[in-house]
Amino acid sequence: MTLLRGDALSAAFDRGSAAYDRLVAASPGYHAHLRRSARRLGLAEGGRGLRVLDLGCGTGASTAALLAAAPHARITGVDASAGMLDRAVAKSELAGVAFVHTPVEELADRLRPGSFDAVFAGYLFRNLADPDRTLELVRGLLLPDGRLAVHEYTLGPSPVHRAVWNAVCSVIIQPAGRLAGDADLYRHLRHSVARFDTAPAFAQRLRRAGFAGVRVLPLPGWQTGITHTFVGRAAAEAGRRS
Repeated sequence: MTLLRGDALSAAFDRGSAAYDRLVAASPGYHAHLRRSARRLGLAEGGRGLRVLDLGCGTGASTAALLAAAPHARITGVDASAGMLDRAVAKSELAGVAFVHTPVEELADRLRPGSFDAVFAGYLFRNLADPDRTLELVRGLLLPDGRLAVHEYTLGPSPVHRAVWNAVCSVIIQPAGRLAGDADLYRHLRHSVARFDTAPAFAQRLRRAGFAGVRVLPLPGWQTGITHTFVGRAAAEAGRRS
C-alpha cells in the first residue's frame, strides 16, 4: 500500500474528522495515555509562564491532555487538516488555546525560532514524509534545553508487538473505520505504523536530531510495546549551532 502523505493525508483527515473523536474514544486508554505522555513533559507549576506547542493537535485530544498537565501554560495547537482543527476550535474547554492551520513543514514560516519552552507531538511523526526535517524545525522552535515529548505508535522489538498491532487492526480498527466511511484513513494508520521506526530506532532518530537525555517510556494496556512516550531536551550546543 502507498501511504497517504501531504495534501492527500490532510484531505483524508478532513473527511474523517466528524467520526474521529467517537472512534478514538472507543480505544481503551487513548485519552489517559495522552494525559500520561503530557505529564511526562514535566512542566513545573502547571506550566505557569511557559509556552507550549501542540504539534499535530488534530481535534484537540492532545491539547486537552496538555491543559490537564499544564493548565497555566500558553498553548498553541497546530494541524494541517482544516476539518480536524475546526473540531478542536469548536470545543469550549479549549477556548484559551491559539490554533494555527498549517502543515508542519511550513512552521518555520509561521513561528519564530526559540518560540517555545516545550513541544508535544501526538501521533504525528509516522505520518510525515521527512521526520528528520521536522525534528530539525522543532529543535529550532525550542529554546535551548527546551523539552520535547512525542507520543507515537512505535512498535517494540518483539515480533509479538507487531502481531498484536496487526491483529487489532484487522479485527477492530479497520472494520470500525470502514463503518465510519474512512477505510483509506484507517488502512493508512495500520501500514504507517508497520513501516515506521521501531521504538529504539525513533529514539536514535531523536538523538541524531540534536535531542539530549532521550528516554523511551512505555504505556500500559494493549498498547504495551505498541505506543510509547519519547522525552528529550533540545541540546543547548545543537541549538547554538543552528
